[in-house]
Amino acid sequence: MNKEIKIAVVEDDENLRFLVSHRLRNEGYVVCESANGDDATELILSEQPDIVLLDWMLPGKQGSDICQEVRAQGFEKIIIMMTAKAQDVDKIDAYNFGVSDYVTKPFNMDVLVALLENKVKYVVNNDKSEVSKFGDIEHHPHTHSLIKGGKKIELTILENRILLYFLQNVNKVVQREELMMVVWGYNSDVNTRTLDMHIVRLRKKLEDNQDAPTYLKTVRGVGYKFVI
Repeated sequence: MNKEIKIAVVEDDENLRFLVSHRLRNEGYVVCESANGDDATELILSEQPDIVLLDWMLPGKQGSDICQEVRAQGFEKIIIMMTAKAQDVDKIDAYNFGVSDYVTKPFNMDVLVALLENKVKYVVNNDKSEVSKFGDIEHHPHTHSLIKGGKKIELTILENRILLYFLQNVNKVVQREELMMVVWGYNSDVNTRTLDMHIVRLRKKLEDNQDAPTYLKTVRGVGYKFVI
């Protein structure tokens, strides 16, 4: 399935870049590499990889600048930010930078590969069918947005991830720990209060009355349930 899927690894840490590239080649991907922000834009535009793994902090240019530059020049493929702090993810304005997703460092290689395989399905099948409809709402995960009553509402990367997980587990009780694992990953230094804050924000965007939510319900002492 991975044949001829090209991934660009933009990372200034030589060891990490080697490890990631080596593993991805073993998984059957075609890999191109860049070690700094100045060469990265050129590499991405000339190689046109299917997926870009882009370090957030780079010498030369920030990951966000590269992202905006290549998007402005018509690059529409998947860009995954690699960031060292889970907290920084909130600073990644996915919608304006054009970031598709993120992974926090240090990451487990198997987790990274699983994330990429998930993205590859989208690349290979060009799977636009991921759009979910419920009530007067449409969720467009790849543009991090909702269309509600005909109006477009932007989601953050985390809100997008949370909603996507709920939509994959409709009408099931989702425990907080499970949700945190999915959203922030293994090495998460995030507490449940942070999760609850994101839920509140997501509710604001989804619900007509967030005090009596239609979709995103709290299950006391356990977690949440997305009801359709």
